Amino acid sequence: MPALCRDCLTRFDAGPRCPSCRSPRVTSHPELFDLSIAHMDCDAFYASVEKREDPSLADKPVIIGGGRRGVVSTACYIARIRGVRSAMPMFKALALCPDAVVLKPRMDLYVQVSRQIRAMMEELTPAVEPLSLDEAFLDLTGTARLHGAPPAVMLARLVRRMRSELGVTGSIGLSHNKFLAKVASDLDKPHGFAVIGATETDDFLRDKPVGLIWGVGQATRTALDAAGIRTFADLLRWERQDLIARFGSMGNRLWHLARGQDARRVSANAPVKSISNETTFSEDTGATDILDGHLWRLAEKVSDRAKAKRLAGRVVTLKLKRADHAGLTRRIALRDATQLADTIYRTARALLDQVEGQAPYRLIGVGLSELVPEEGADLSGDLLDPNAARRSGAERATDLIRARFGPGAILKGRSLR
Repeated sequence: MPALCRDCLTRFDAGPRCPSCRSPRVTSHPELFDLSIAHMDCDAFYASVEKREDPSLADKPVIIGGGRRGVVSTACYIARIRGVRSAMPMFKALALCPDAVVLKPRMDLYVQVSRQIRAMMEELTPAVEPLSLDEAFLDLTGTARLHGAPPAVMLARLVRRMRSELGVTGSIGLSHNKFLAKVASDLDKPHGFAVIGATETDDFLRDKPVGLIWGVGQATRTALDAAGIRTFADLLRWERQDLIARFGSMGNRLWHLARGQDARRVSANAPVKSISNETTFSEDTGATDILDGHLWRLAEKVSDRAKAKRLAGRVVTLKLKRADHAGLTRRIALRDATQLADTIYRTARALLDQVEGQAPYRLIGVGLSELVPEEGADLSGDLLDPNAARRSGAERATDLIRARFGPGAILKGRSLR
């Protein structure tokens, strides 16, 4: 069976250790050197960057988030082992992990590292489709002759470079389409490399929960559960037209994904009409501090994706769903396009204040639309907020300095604590 050492990149017949360097970090699969669609997902990206910046944090549980917004943005794997998860209220996270080091996010630094990773990926293939600062699809079809090695080897080389040159790790999922590549990248985290081949797709999916499908959130899972659909095997029992009649266009997508079919191409230039993120609460809530915390986290994610795609938006949207499932949507057009988390959050928070008294809510979401290239965004400032231009200018100046002299060339005071 074809095998690859992820440390020295030696190719050999399957075995528990590499015959060249004796490393146990070996990936083997019958289709290993035939597949070319990949998903690369950084491991606890924000926390990994912070640990790189401060090596004394290497063996400590690190949580990114906190402050008055009180929600975990991300946590390192040491903290995750103790039960800390993204979007968890900070008081719960600290109850589970009282010795955690809590750091505020430094988006300008994360963007700078993300763009370095993006440059490495584009050396492998022009078909790179970023999903956020820390993950992307890659299509390496037809690149073996160019690189003198199959895609699996080049992907292993990519994550090795990320670790040695940037100090961050990533996990690779390799398969024959985007859906399965993304599923695979979650199978062996952190610093993993998992493969789902074409011949094993049906058997692999059959007993898996439908929650494995990217984009199937709590509301969709509830609807599927009501229809008796909990696993891919349950989906396979439904006729295509019946799924469409019950779930609309989502039903057609579910029918194809149940069979491991995904015809979407990896596209570096796919037009993006909007960027959004939302979360469904496990319990309906009207608590202002909880809503505010989730609002910041969602604004941060939207900003993250906008910066990764080098886009900015002129319209900020707030989406709410009340306990009775009635939807509320509020949007406002900005004078200038933005990609800053601070601006998106402040705008969305003002929209939330406008609907005061209609809680509790079961869902909250934030979106950015009327997208334009990032050039010229966040330039003019706000007469009602004299510090807005200063914050934007400081972030962009910091990006330029770090891009030229390295990420340690300039630090915010809070990073020295």
